[in-house]
Amino acid sequence: MSASPKKSPAAGVDPQFYQSAAEFFPGQAPTALTYDDVTLATLYSDVLPRDTRLDTTLSDSLHLSMPIISADMDTVTESTMAIGMALNGGLGLIHYNLSEEEQIREVERVKYHVHGLIRDPIQVSPDQTIEDVLRRVDERRFTFRTFPVVDKKGVLVGLLSGRVVKERYRAKKVAEAMTPRAEVYTLKEKELGKNPIAAADKFFTEHLGIHKLLVVDDHDHLRGLFTLSDIERITEEARANVRPARDAKFRLVCGAAISAPRTASGELDREKMLRHAAALVEAGADALAISTAHGHTAGVGQCVRLLRSEFKDLTLIAGNVTSGEGVSFLAEAGADAIKIGQGPGSICTTRVVAGVGIPQLTALYVAAQEAKRRGVRLIADGGITKSGDIVKALTLSDAVILGGLLAGCREAPGEIIEIEGKFYKQYRGMGSLSAMKAGSAARYGHEKSSPGGGRPQKIAAEGIEALKEIAGTLDAVLAPLLGGLQSGLGYLGARNLAELRDNARFARVTAAGMKEAAPHDVIEVKASKA
Repeated sequence: MSASPKKSPAAGVDPQFYQSAAEFFPGQAPTALTYDDVTLATLYSDVLPRDTRLDTTLSDSLHLSMPIISADMDTVTESTMAIGMALNGGLGLIHYNLSEEEQIREVERVKYHVHGLIRDPIQVSPDQTIEDVLRRVDERRFTFRTFPVVDKKGVLVGLLSGRVVKERYRAKKVAEAMTPRAEVYTLKEKELGKNPIAAADKFFTEHLGIHKLLVVDDHDHLRGLFTLSDIERITEEARANVRPARDAKFRLVCGAAISAPRTASGELDREKMLRHAAALVEAGADALAISTAHGHTAGVGQCVRLLRSEFKDLTLIAGNVTSGEGVSFLAEAGADAIKIGQGPGSICTTRVVAGVGIPQLTALYVAAQEAKRRGVRLIADGGITKSGDIVKALTLSDAVILGGLLAGCREAPGEIIEIEGKFYKQYRGMGSLSAMKAGSAARYGHEKSSPGGGRPQKIAAEGIEALKEIAGTLDAVLAPLLGGLQSGLGYLGARNLAELRDNARFARVTAAGMKEAAPHDVIEVKASKA
């Protein structure tokens, strides 16, 4: 144990200016505050950032090793993002702007993902030409040029090396240029055992200069692909103590958003909702999220109660609300975790269009008082633009949802767009017209079409469509965010998130204070991504 610091004569002044949440927020009422309106006061610390723990729970059965969830938005989270989130210890919520079958398949891809094994590698057929392959590489902007070659029955017939995918060979058939099956290194799926990474790592160590390993079944059907670079990265992650979020069967955790289907008369279609929810649970979903812009409604309460009555042990996330009454309502209905936030997102216009919504920190404080009484978790949803916002949000919540910060990741859905030499991805609010037409209208209390299937009803968009510059891989984006969060804990002498909540002391910041907090009076040559 380290010695306690001596109190300085000035220590008695601190509480007047740096206050606990219970003292600070009521003192600001009725003014509502958000992240940039406050700062946190540092405290004596014997905690190093690298020694902090970021574990959290969304229910008694759903544990995460980092408190970050990727948003259930159709330009943020599908299976690739959800896999990346779980591998980093978080949770991905698969959006519901998909058919029921497609959403179930996305969940299954996460649950049956073998870390390091590319389950559905891009394939080519032997009767294609190299020109066909080059065109596909260009159209899809692939960063690789080596492809397994399979016949019409999915049987492996060879491997097309990147060394021959060149313009000079464009007229040749893939069958002429490929390495034939007899010379391709493979492993049987059953040989992977309980530790596929160890099996692949052993293979690459024993086979000098080989960078691709194909996995086949007993009938030589292609089942997956390992790459040396992936195996080396995973090995490094293991040394760095990255702890994936897994269920009791050692599968990656995954959540899914679910809508509230209505009959022609406007009533909740209970049978359809329960059928879809049951299929998602059967596929392995660890959490279902009933996400709407206004969660404190009879319809949302009905959905939560219905799901809770059928799935006693399933983690249910519900929202969104910004009041203690809203938290109490959803907790009583059966929600385990409640999303807080109405209109703070960068592509959300709810506050402008509808004139409603509360700045995030005040909303979180008000909600947290009832959450403590009810024993439910809170999720801060929206408005986070930097790692410091995550630290502030977690002083009053159990996890945060990120949308805009992850939309530029390569793992996010959507095509990459090039504009004047820069690369972007589409990012849109689920309240934008295009997203509502694709299926999210119910989230905002609208219908895609009028009863009877007539013309689409006149609806008010509560979101915009935008572009996010490509930010690299999810791992590269999360690293500085988690590093900033750990630094925040270190500054407050907190070893974990519970101590962060206990230790947090707040102070109000003016516009001049915010200017002082950011880089100023210099010409910035390299911006921080944290």
